[in-house]
Amino acid sequence: MLPLLALGVSALVTTVAGQGAQYIDPDNGITFWGITDAVHKVTYGYVFPPADSGSTEFIGEIVAPIDTAWAGVSPKGAMLQTILLVAWANGNNVVSSARFATDYVQPTEMSGPVLTDLPSTTVSDTQWKWVYRCQNCTTWSTGSLNTNSSGAPAWVWSSAPVDDPSDPQSTFEEHTDFGFYGLDFSSAHVSQADYDNWAAGGTGTPTTTIASTTTTTTTGPTASATPYDYIIVGAGPGGLVAADRLSEAGKKVIVIDRGGPSTWETGGRYAPDWTSGQDVTKFDVPGLFESMFSDSNPFWWCKDVTVFAGCLIGGGTSINGGLYWYPADSDFTAANGWPSSWANHNPYTNKLKAKLPSTDHPSTDGKRYLEQTYDVASALLKAEGYQGITINDNPNFKDHVYGYSAFNFQNGQRAGPVASYLRTAKARSNFVLKQYTYALNVERDGSTITGVRTNDSSLGPNGIVTLNPKGRVILSAGSFGSARILYRSGIGPTDMISLVQGDATAGPLLPDESDWIDLPVGYNVSDNPSINLVFTHPSVDSYDNWDDIWTDPRTDDSSMYNSNRTGVFAQASPRLNFWRAYGGSDKKTRYLQGTVRPGAASWSTTYPFNQTQMFTITVYLSTGITSRGRIGIDAALTARPLVNPWFADPVDKAVIITAINDLLGGVSNVTGLTLVTPDKDTSITDYVNDYPAASLNSNHWVGSNIIGTEGKAVVDENTKVFGTDNLFIIDASIIPSMPMGNPQGALMSMAEQAVAKVLALSGGP
Repeated sequence: MLPLLALGVSALVTTVAGQGAQYIDPDNGITFWGITDAVHKVTYGYVFPPADSGSTEFIGEIVAPIDTAWAGVSPKGAMLQTILLVAWANGNNVVSSARFATDYVQPTEMSGPVLTDLPSTTVSDTQWKWVYRCQNCTTWSTGSLNTNSSGAPAWVWSSAPVDDPSDPQSTFEEHTDFGFYGLDFSSAHVSQADYDNWAAGGTGTPTTTIASTTTTTTTGPTASATPYDYIIVGAGPGGLVAADRLSEAGKKVIVIDRGGPSTWETGGRYAPDWTSGQDVTKFDVPGLFESMFSDSNPFWWCKDVTVFAGCLIGGGTSINGGLYWYPADSDFTAANGWPSSWANHNPYTNKLKAKLPSTDHPSTDGKRYLEQTYDVASALLKAEGYQGITINDNPNFKDHVYGYSAFNFQNGQRAGPVASYLRTAKARSNFVLKQYTYALNVERDGSTITGVRTNDSSLGPNGIVTLNPKGRVILSAGSFGSARILYRSGIGPTDMISLVQGDATAGPLLPDESDWIDLPVGYNVSDNPSINLVFTHPSVDSYDNWDDIWTDPRTDDSSMYNSNRTGVFAQASPRLNFWRAYGGSDKKTRYLQGTVRPGAASWSTTYPFNQTQMFTITVYLSTGITSRGRIGIDAALTARPLVNPWFADPVDKAVIITAINDLLGGVSNVTGLTLVTPDKDTSITDYVNDYPAASLNSNHWVGSNIIGTEGKAVVDENTKVFGTDNLFIIDASIIPSMPMGNPQGALMSMAEQAVAKVLALSGGP
């Protein structure tokens, strides 16, 4: 396993999960200040000697359920250049160490700190508990912990065991989850007598009175704010396109993102052992796409969104299958909900193509590999009147066509907006990227946005990033993330803002109720309904269903990739895509899209079949679907669908049933082709009717902050949020209806046009 612990850079912060409070450990009587993580039920606590003692030590504890493989803390709330403490159970003992890291690699043993286990350290059938004295732990060669101020200590948690539990310096995989909480260190001090008693292994409640405190959230010493012309929230495709073009125009830009590194060039280092010595990560290697869903340590998924969402640099474009379609003209028409001023997308699509060209043969030798499924599927489609084309050569031709899958990969590696727009933006002195920084809300003075509140006080007092005069904020946090920021800023439906109002941390940060802005945030959401069909054919290599690509790939394929970025691993799993237009009973045209790939995510049949020969055709409905849903938040402020968008209109379901029946009608034309799922005892109508709602999700969510006219939309034709002077949104959430293909191509073309409109709009910096 590749060892890695990735918390952050400088004063690193994601969402603060709560405020630390004073509590007394019932087993030893020690008074701690800390928190119990609500998700994993792990308690983290600290207590310090008197502030005027000049001491450089503290007592801490981690109390974890027994299924916690390992846990750790960073009192300063960072990973780099600071003390890190990790621990785990090994039999009846707790094993621990102090670590230090200078880069995003495995933290190594830290010299200086002295850790002493105190007597209440135990392991039981239900939990393990590490109570420790940490000497020489508040100062180190490259920094210190200010115990007389407020901060945001970090915790990390993992469900993946360390490599050698008996070794305090064991390596381990990156944490499964992490978080921060506000803590007033200045109040976490006790008398010298009490501290000395506990440090010596004594027990009992303190002999002096300790006042309860109200904590505030920062991440260390407060810095004066640096103002910016543009604050962009989110380093996904929309945010990176906007940041590059704004910084290119000479604007002073900061991008803040809640996630951390993805590809090697962003600082990522998480990679399989077989790529050792290569400057690549999991996110660089296209052929590792299928392992995104089977990895035992999927840290890249957002933990506070109930559907798949990428919390890392590049967002979804760093973890998706890379399918990349230049937008069709219909993607930006008034018929699909766009203002008329958006119809001429071609100048902006051409800018996108110049920056990030597509390829349908990503291996650097120009060859295609593992193409048996293409041969079988194309035979099926030809028999039904489909024509083979190079799809991105004619984006408007999407009826009865198929072709090789096209990607935004370059030189055999994932590219996307990270290796194009971010690469050029970060070379400019007027561009700043802050990773692991969570945007809570925009700061408002009525209709004017004055900044963005984060929990990184290195960016400004109370973590607020401020604007230059006439400055602007652009939300690019995605369909779920941008909507939640609006709710937390008093913008959206009253029922959602009321949930924020009831939250002890977020509620007090809302503007006065008289300043709430009622907009349909979260409504009009659509996503491609998708259905998997599983087949076998004797010529197909299922590629072991992609099961061993992370730990034990085929030697020839891994060697080819490591040698010159050729072969199977230079491409993600899709091999062929196709489209067909269908008329519905409502006289509206809907488009079917299909994706063909070796292997299968799941199947359902009572009949035996050869899994080494299986492949999947996933069919979607794209442009023209009329079903809409709603997303929002719950009382915990977790983002989630509230009304599912799939098949809300029964005509959508009727069309996809017809389309599947049409597709399967040609199976007999291909010798050896066998349908496995649904099996011969299940009708297509029953199969679609019984398909699990969660499995219909394509994670192509659009529309939650729809563009359009005032009273019906969230943003106007310039992407400015109605009711505000200087708040904009550039991400998938403003797209009013599903584009023709996987949306990242249309999304980035949209971002090119959107940022041009923002720059052209008067009144800006």
